[in-house]
Amino acid sequence: MLHELLLALLGFTGDFVLDASPARRRAAPLDAESSGGDADGELGPAFRLAPDLTFLQPSERSAIERLISLGFYYRELNRFATESRDLSWIQSSVDVSSPYDDKTQKGKARKGSVYRRAIANGITEILSVYRSAVLQVEQNLLSDPLPILATVTHGLNKFEVLLPPLYELVTEIEQKDIRGGQLLNLLHKRCHCGVPELQSCIQRLLWHGHQVMFNQLTSWMVYGILQDQYSEFFIRRQDDRDGENDSSQRDVSDKFMQKLAKDTSLSSWHTGFHVSLDMLPEYIHMRLAESILFAGKAIRVLRNPSPGATLQEPINQNQSSKGSHRMQSFIGSSGSPKDLPNFSSISAEELLPQAESDKIDAMLKELKHSSEFHKRLFESAVGSIRTIAANHLWQLVVVRADLNGHLKALKDYFLLAKGDFFQCFLEESRQLMRLPPRQSTAEADLMIPFQLAALKTIGEEDKYFTRVSLRMLSYGMKNSTSQKDLQKPNASELPSQGKAASELTLDGWDSIALEYSVDWPLQLFFTPDVLSKYRKVFQYLIRLKRTQMELEKSWAAVMHKDHADFSDYCKDRKNGSATQLRRQRSKPLWRVREHMAFLIRNLQFYIQVDVIESQWNVLQSHVQDSHDFTELVSFHQEYLSALVSQSFLDIGSVSRILDSIMKLCLQFCWSIEQYETRPNISEIDHITEEFNKKSNSLYTILRSSRLAGSQRAPFLRQFLMRLNFNSFFETTARGVMNSGRLRLGTAGA
Repeated sequence: MLHELLLALLGFTGDFVLDASPARRRAAPLDAESSGGDADGELGPAFRLAPDLTFLQPSERSAIERLISLGFYYRELNRFATESRDLSWIQSSVDVSSPYDDKTQKGKARKGSVYRRAIANGITEILSVYRSAVLQVEQNLLSDPLPILATVTHGLNKFEVLLPPLYELVTEIEQKDIRGGQLLNLLHKRCHCGVPELQSCIQRLLWHGHQVMFNQLTSWMVYGILQDQYSEFFIRRQDDRDGENDSSQRDVSDKFMQKLAKDTSLSSWHTGFHVSLDMLPEYIHMRLAESILFAGKAIRVLRNPSPGATLQEPINQNQSSKGSHRMQSFIGSSGSPKDLPNFSSISAEELLPQAESDKIDAMLKELKHSSEFHKRLFESAVGSIRTIAANHLWQLVVVRADLNGHLKALKDYFLLAKGDFFQCFLEESRQLMRLPPRQSTAEADLMIPFQLAALKTIGEEDKYFTRVSLRMLSYGMKNSTSQKDLQKPNASELPSQGKAASELTLDGWDSIALEYSVDWPLQLFFTPDVLSKYRKVFQYLIRLKRTQMELEKSWAAVMHKDHADFSDYCKDRKNGSATQLRRQRSKPLWRVREHMAFLIRNLQFYIQVDVIESQWNVLQSHVQDSHDFTELVSFHQEYLSALVSQSFLDIGSVSRILDSIMKLCLQFCWSIEQYETRPNISEIDHITEEFNKKSNSLYTILRSSRLAGSQRAPFLRQFLMRLNFNSFFETTARGVMNSGRLRLGTAGA
C-alpha cells in the first residue's frame, strides 16, 4: 500500500488510488450550466481512495487523502509545464488540430508564449524538489524495519502549502489565457502572501519571467531590435494597433511618409513603436516604459545611419561635461555655425561606440542575474541607459547634423529675421500682388521676385537658403491662414455687422508659404507638426510685413504728390486754392493712415523683438546647456508654443480681428491711391469706421481679465503699454462703447 501511495504522489493511479477526472470532466458542463458559470476550478483534487478499503481507519483515510491530493497537484503542474515547454509549435505554424476539437482548446494549442514557457521552467524546478522529497521518503521507508504512514506525512508536509496555490495559479493562467506582461503582473501580486515558503516559490517563478523580459530589454535597448514574436512585450510595433487609428495615420503628409519609407530608422522613430498598456506590468510606471521606448528607438537610429547622410565632424567627447563651452566652440559669437568639414558617410560604430553598448549590456545583465527584482535599481538603470541614448542622439542631431544652424535658418526665413530679404521680395512682387493670383502659374510668378530678392540680399555663404522653397497653398479660403488649424472659430465669435463675411475672405496672396527641406537625422527634430507651426507663424508675419509696407508706400507716394502740389502752389499762389483745398480734405485720411501704421508698427515690433528675439535667446541658452535630446525637443516645443501664444495665434477672436485689421489697411491703401482719379468718400468712411471698431475691440479683448491671468500676461502688458502710452486707445475704446450704449438707449426709447 505504501508503494502505491508513493506512485500516487507522482501522479500515477491504480487500484488503491482512483482518478475521478474523466467522470468529473463529464459532469463539469452540467454543473457549469446549472450554476451559470465554469465550476471546474472549484472541484478540488480528483484523486480518491478506493471505497472498498475497509481495513483503513477514518483517521488514516483522511491523512492518505490529504497526501494523494499532492499527487493530483503534481500531475496537473507537470502537465502544464510539459505543454508549455513543448516546442513542437515552433516547427510548423499550420494548424494541424482536428476540426472537431473544442475551439477554446484549439486556440490555446496554437498560441505560443515565451513567458509561459519560462514560468514552466520554474515550476519544473519546484517539482524536481518535490520528486526528490518523494524519493527521500521512499528511502526512509525502505530503511525503516517498521514503516509507518507518519514517515510519509512528515517528509511531504511542507508541500501542502506550496502545490495547491501553484495549482490555482496555473489554472487561472490557463483559463484566462494570461501571457506576457499580464503574467508578470499576476505573479507580482501573488508574491505578497504570508507564507514564506510559498512567497519564495512565487518569487522564483517571477525571476524566470523576468529573465525573458530582460532578454527582450537587452535586444531592444542594446541592439534596437524588438524580439517579440507573440506580442507579449510592453513595447509593440505600431502595426499591432487596432484599425481605429488608421485614419489618423493617413493624415500625415505624403512627402514626409515617402521620406520615412526610404529610411527605416526614421519610420521606426515616428510611427514604428508604442507602449502597450495591456502588457505593461503595474509595477513598471508609464514614465519608465516611455523611457525604455525612447532608448530603444534612439538605439535604432544610431545603429542605422542613413547611407546618404552628410554630417559634420564630431566634437571631442572628453568635453561632454562642459556643455556651454562645447557649444560655444560649435557656435560662433553671431550664432551662426562655423564651417566644419563634412563627411558623406558614417558608420554606426561612430554614432554609438561599442564601449557604450557594452556598458548598457552590463547594466541589464546585472539586473538579470539578481535574485530579486529591485524597482529602484531597475529605474536607475533605465534612467542611465536613457541618458546614454539621449546624449548620443544629442551629439548626432545637435553637433553632427548642425541643428543650431538649421534653427537659425528657420528663424531667418520663417520668422522673417532676414528682414532685408523679405522687404526686397515684397517690393519686387508688389505689382504682381495687386492682381489676383492665377491658380496655374501663381508659384512660378512668385519665383521671379523671390529669386531676384535672393540675388540682391542672400550671400553665397548662406548654405541654408537652398533648403527654402516658396509655395502657394490653397487660396481663396474663407478662413484665416494664420489661425487655421490652431483654433477653430466659434460661431458666436464671428462678426455680424456690415461686410463681416467678406472680411474673413483673405487676399489670395495670403496663402504664400515656405517649405524647408531637412535631411537625416533632422526629421527626428523637425517633424511635420513642427514645420507646420513654423509655416503658420510665417504666413502671419508675411501678411503683417506686407501690410506695413503698403502703409509706408502709400504715405511715400502721397507725400511725393503733396510736395509737388505745394511746389506748384508756391509758384502760383493765385490759382493754388484748389490744391490747398485738396490738401485740407486729405488731412483726416492721413490721420487714419497714421493710426493704422501706429497699430501695425507696434504689433510688428512687439512680435519681432518682445516675442521672437526674447524666446530665441531662451532657446539658445537651453541648446548650449542641454545634453539630452528629449529635453531639447521639449525646449523647442515650448519655444514654438510661446511664439504662437504670445502672437495671439491661438486666440480665435484676436486672430480674426487682426486678420480683418490687416485687410482693412490694405483696402485703405488701395482706396487712397485711387482717390485722385476716383474719389470714393463713402468707401473710405466705411473702412475708417470698421478699423476703429476692430482696433478698439482688439484693445478691449487684450485688456480683458481672462488674458491678464494667462502665461502671456507679462508680454501682453508690454504691447498694451506701447499702444496706450498716452491713453488714446483707452479713451477711444470707452467712447465707442459709450456711443454704442447711447444708440441702443435711443433706439429703445
